[in-house]
Amino acid sequence: MLGLDRVGRHDHFFELGGHSLMIVSLIEALRGLGWQLEVRSVFVTPVLTEMAQAIQRDASTFVVPPNRIPAGCTAITPDMLPLVALSQSEIDAIVTTVPGGAANVQDIYPLAPLQEGILFHHLLQTQGDNYLLQSLLAFDTRERLEAFLTALQHVIDRHDILRTAAYWQELAQPVQVVWRQAPLEVNLFNPATTDDVAAQLRAETDPRQHRLDLSRAPLFTADIAPDPAQDQWLLALRFHHLVSDHMTLELVFAEIARILQGNAGALPATLPYRNFIAQTLSTPADVHEAYFRTRLADIDQPTAPFGVLKVQTDGERITEARLSIAPDLANAIRTQARRLKVSPSVLFHVAWAQVLAQTSGRDDVVFGSVLLGRLQGGAGAERVLGMFINTLPMRVSLTHRTVQEVVQDTYHNLMLLLEHEQAPLVLAQRCSGVPASMPLFSTLLNYRHSQAGQSDSIDATWAGIRILAAEERTNYPITLSVDDLGDRFHLTAQAVAGIDPARVTAYLATALGGLTDALARDPQQLIRDISILPATERQQLLVDFNATQGDVPPDALVHSLFEIQVARQPDATALVFDDQILSYGELNRRANQLAHYLITRGVRPEDRVAICIGRSPALIVGLLAILKAGGAYVPLDPTYPAERLAYMLADSAPVVVLTEATQAGKIPAAVPVILDIQAPFLTEQPGHNPDAQALGLMPNALAYVMYTSGSTGRPKGVMVEHRNILRLIINNGFTDIGPDDGIAHCANIAFDASTWEIWSALLNGARLHLVPQSVLLDPARFCDSLIQGHVTALWLTVGLFNEYRHFLEPVMGQLRYLLTGGDVLDPGKIQDVQRAESTPATLINGYGPTETTTFATTYAIDAPVNVARSIPIGRPIANTRIYVLDEYGQPVPLGVSGEIHIAGMGVARGYLNLPELTAERFLVDPFTPEPDARMYKTGDLGRWLPDGNLEYLGRNDFQVKLRGFRIEPGEIEAALMQCPGVSEAVVLVHEETARENPAGQKRLVAYLRPQEGAELMAADLRQQLARQLADYMLPGAFMILDAFPLTPNGKLDRQAFPTPDPSALVTHDYAPPQGRIETALAQIWQELLGAARIGRHDHFFEIGGHSLMIIRLITRIKNQFMVNIPLTSLFISPTLMAQANLIFSAQMNAVGENDVESIQHDLDSMSAEELLAILGEEHPRGDNQ
Repeated sequence: MLGLDRVGRHDHFFELGGHSLMIVSLIEALRGLGWQLEVRSVFVTPVLTEMAQAIQRDASTFVVPPNRIPAGCTAITPDMLPLVALSQSEIDAIVTTVPGGAANVQDIYPLAPLQEGILFHHLLQTQGDNYLLQSLLAFDTRERLEAFLTALQHVIDRHDILRTAAYWQELAQPVQVVWRQAPLEVNLFNPATTDDVAAQLRAETDPRQHRLDLSRAPLFTADIAPDPAQDQWLLALRFHHLVSDHMTLELVFAEIARILQGNAGALPATLPYRNFIAQTLSTPADVHEAYFRTRLADIDQPTAPFGVLKVQTDGERITEARLSIAPDLANAIRTQARRLKVSPSVLFHVAWAQVLAQTSGRDDVVFGSVLLGRLQGGAGAERVLGMFINTLPMRVSLTHRTVQEVVQDTYHNLMLLLEHEQAPLVLAQRCSGVPASMPLFSTLLNYRHSQAGQSDSIDATWAGIRILAAEERTNYPITLSVDDLGDRFHLTAQAVAGIDPARVTAYLATALGGLTDALARDPQQLIRDISILPATERQQLLVDFNATQGDVPPDALVHSLFEIQVARQPDATALVFDDQILSYGELNRRANQLAHYLITRGVRPEDRVAICIGRSPALIVGLLAILKAGGAYVPLDPTYPAERLAYMLADSAPVVVLTEATQAGKIPAAVPVILDIQAPFLTEQPGHNPDAQALGLMPNALAYVMYTSGSTGRPKGVMVEHRNILRLIINNGFTDIGPDDGIAHCANIAFDASTWEIWSALLNGARLHLVPQSVLLDPARFCDSLIQGHVTALWLTVGLFNEYRHFLEPVMGQLRYLLTGGDVLDPGKIQDVQRAESTPATLINGYGPTETTTFATTYAIDAPVNVARSIPIGRPIANTRIYVLDEYGQPVPLGVSGEIHIAGMGVARGYLNLPELTAERFLVDPFTPEPDARMYKTGDLGRWLPDGNLEYLGRNDFQVKLRGFRIEPGEIEAALMQCPGVSEAVVLVHEETARENPAGQKRLVAYLRPQEGAELMAADLRQQLARQLADYMLPGAFMILDAFPLTPNGKLDRQAFPTPDPSALVTHDYAPPQGRIETALAQIWQELLGAARIGRHDHFFEIGGHSLMIIRLITRIKNQFMVNIPLTSLFISPTLMAQANLIFSAQMNAVGENDVESIQHDLDSMSAEELLAILGEEHPRGDNQ
């Protein structure tokens, strides 16, 4: 069996190369000798001497009840079916569907667990079938094709499973029916042309467009076509997964080969699939349930790599990639597996868990493992054809675990899982903490032992026959198949659109390389230290996407570059404010006079000078003067509350406060020096430039301290240096400002957007237009001022942009640059600007925290936006690097959410007087050789897009955990923005007080601004959201507001949103069924679910329903109400009331005009909701009312 010349009594089965398929052969060989060996015993006692003792202990033998349907039977009765309980009427209904009646029925028994799941998904689909496997073969002659088909029919005649159909209509439990005769239907396809007949035949038989009738055996189709251009015949074979798995197909082709070789008489005797079903039924469900509750009870949210949760894919947009594991790595896998006395499959399970962990952000992952299913299959399981495989959840925890610990635990857990290899998946899911309406996992690992030379191509003895294509499809978003070919491994990844399957295979190969290397070198290494990123992708993420090096004068200071502009164009206009105009020369002279005075008052480099002045020329003079004196300005908004101003002044400890006489009263008396910037004596000071070199100023000198909101409630001062500002302004890569430009200054001076506005103008020779606050607050006057001032560059917060976009249409065509940012952009609002008659030349979405000097990334919105997609925040600006990292500080894969970290010249010095917070947020940059390089940990979530742009995914601290689920409110907000009538949306979590609710529950609250004239209804909105969001993401309250609260900087003030009032809540309190249909349907639910009480708002899956039970529900509905409701409709309408409306609509559609009077008496007993359905509402309102 192992291909060895000698085996010793102390040898280890797995160390010698044993695996799960060999266990089946081992147990069967021992059974042939009259000995019994349990599967668990092989794992527990893998050493020869111990296994021999286990054989003596495992003495039990399972006896399969015999098939009692005799050949030639004309009537089948319930006592003839020992494996299934059917009534006589049910049996008779089945028999009527079989050609030849009872005489052609060989057996009837239940479906295996995975067969039930396949049937469910088949019924759920309305077009195509994900479980239809297709192969395309070419034959050199028609005679050889006919011989192949004859051999295939011989194989069908030999094996009962190949003559099996499924029946489920009007039954409490689906069954499979074995026919005695099931001739294969062969269809002749006549191609339209002789060009590429293979492509025509594949299109004609495409499983994405065609389905099989599962009630007709055999569940195979054969379509043949002549291909004269290639001098060959083609055969398109389709096999349904309901009756075949990978090993079965290998056995089928192996038997065909022996028949074609003339060795049909040497084929082994067949064994019925019913033996396996009987063995499966022999294990009580509570045994499986006890195991899975132990393993999964504390798993409360699915593992969703790349954020993908939806399992019911249509297969239409699945792509595939293949990869052969390099020989050196394959040898390393087998070497380490032998050393650890485990199967190589264990290492693949561990590596797959690593991939999922690093693409989902979870260290405790669950995925579907496709099990061979034959270990408990009974006698002859290795040579029985049929659907044996089963998919069950495999949990792997990587949290703070070493490589060796994870491998050993995974081996142990796989061993235990194999004892339950035929447990129903719905049972396992029910044992977890994940709601029944959500998938427990969205990925599969299918590790299988394939025969080299048979799984990928027909044996060489089949002269004249070639396999042109073999296709397997998947119902999961991501499936990874591993073919263990004995001497090598072959990977096949299938993934939904948006996920590159080639990258999936590369991640697994990299994980395997890191895993085997760690096992060989340092088994005690923490497994999360091993990256799954291939070197090429790591290079792309860390280097290629950050190739932003730009020229910035190495020794320059902010004011020295301004002085260069003064020397270049002293008479050019520097700033405009109402009727005041200052030239560059005049502005420089005034700033120099104030700077000299500050120097005489003791201002030195690194000293902080506070400035509390409204938007005016005096403000700009003050900023320049402070920098020229060597100091750092601390901008204070005069409108701030006195308490906030007092805190900032106390924290920054300025040596001087510059203000105006009108503002002096707001400055606390304790501040040592208060200087009126308009004081007349300042004109007596020298007008020449202070000597920066004599002052000892360098580019790393402090330029300003700007206060931002702090998580503690106290603002924190961000220390920004001269070089940080220069990186934002000079050769920045996103704007090209020159002397012909005019830049509007309308940002609050205490907001870092002012940094770009002011210094972009003054360091590039442009005009700075200071917009008075009264003008800014009047959109019409604001627009006029921009037009009259010939402004060509404008920065607006998102809040202001949303409000003013229509008012500013007259000036849009004048703008070379319109920048917006500070919050998430609404694609619909951007679309408004793009569709206007007049548009800006360049529309930019800017992103960046104060700690990295205004902008870190920008995105030029030059193509029409898609309202269903978020607008990227773009690429890093010049001399900036962006890293998207996981919680371990390692780069996450492309397309995976992680925390944005910003490095480069824009990273500020840190927080004033907050060394611990500085150390926590300003980290060493480990990804660059630059000495002393640092990166800022933003707390923002994002992901890289394939084109090198960055997508913003919200704040890390905005993420919430509700009912066990991690929720990103931004995703809900995006869905709300797609609802008709919604202008703006914000979703927050409201924690109820004890007064509101003694249980103190959290609920999601949606705050909405309606479009003009629109009326928003909570129930309608929730119903629309339910079509695209998971149940746990649906807001529990909706509040309509006229305006959203904003901070002084124009950002959303999330702390100021009102508490939802009771009228905003969407409740699900118990409400009894109403009307005839709801009452009858509730009775059906009670019987199926074993529930004592069913309410009209109850959710089928939340109260115990599952995918297999819904098939029974379809039958009960048909019997009770005489209508056929598609499974898909019931699946997406899971509440009692919604399903009752479906039934009523189906009944009304079935009623003819002449029958209306005959049902008049029924209408009198119907509920209001049922009557509303007559009006033709596709989605009746009331689900949440």
